[in-house]
Amino acid sequence: MPKMKTKSSAKKRFKLTGSGKIKRKHAFKSHILTKKATDQKRRLTKSGLVADADVANIKNQLGMK
Repeated sequence: MPKMKTKSSAKKRFKLTGSGKIKRKHAFKSHILTKKATDQKRRLTKSGLVADADVANIKNQLGMK
């Protein structure tokens, strides 16, 4: 049986934390920033965690399951 390949798009977008959670970046921070408020842009800079409903799917894409 061939080896499982990791999805390249997933490995670029997600990182695993020390406790096993999956870290992600917020969307809407790449362009058209003039109409967004300063506090919104500051919030979007920080990283977040993947929702519980999506964890199994992303772990599968990362080849962890």
